[in-house]
Amino acid sequence: MEQFAVVAIAHIVALLIPGVDFFLIVRATTAGGWKNASGACVGIALANGVFITGAFSGLAFLTHPVLLGAIQLAGGAFLVVMGVTFFRTNTPLDLDAGPAVESATWLKNLGLGFASGLLNPKNALFYVSLAAAVSTASPAELTTYGLWMFTVVLVWDLCVALAFGSRPALERMGRLLPWLTKIAGAVLVLFGCGMLATVIAPVAS
Repeated sequence: MEQFAVVAIAHIVALLIPGVDFFLIVRATTAGGWKNASGACVGIALANGVFITGAFSGLAFLTHPVLLGAIQLAGGAFLVVMGVTFFRTNTPLDLDAGPAVESATWLKNLGLGFASGLLNPKNALFYVSLAAAVSTASPAELTTYGLWMFTVVLVWDLCVALAFGSRPALERMGRLLPWLTKIAGAVLVLFGCGMLATVIAPVAS
């Protein structure tokens, strides 16, 4: 029980620190409300589930320098492209979009969320570190830990989407929505450039 408490607290603290996923969800909510943004939440949770499964299955190659470098390069480029796209978008928020539009946007956000989570090397490092800390746990306990982490990621991200993307919240924020989109885009570009720099700088020197 004590081990589970330590793992749960470490995981929750990590979630509370705003990162790439947070700003991706914020942008998704400003573009189409929390229902469409929930696609990004599911995608992010699924990507975390991939790393959780790999780490708790003993796949140590997840932290191999070559693999992490490739993920950083791909992830950095992905974030820069998405950030620039978000920053330049001027599409107004349509709170009355029809079901067909909502479905298409939800699926697009699902893909973006999954790509964002999967191309973040910090996720691999974090879950492998947690797996090492609970290496003495039984398979049943590891399964419980994994299901807990997946659920917490999904619930937390949905809470963020609800906080920023409910209709009343969007109506209250009004003119701030375009600026929030641009801020989210700028943050993603900064994250992406930082990831690229960690790979390119050592090579250049």
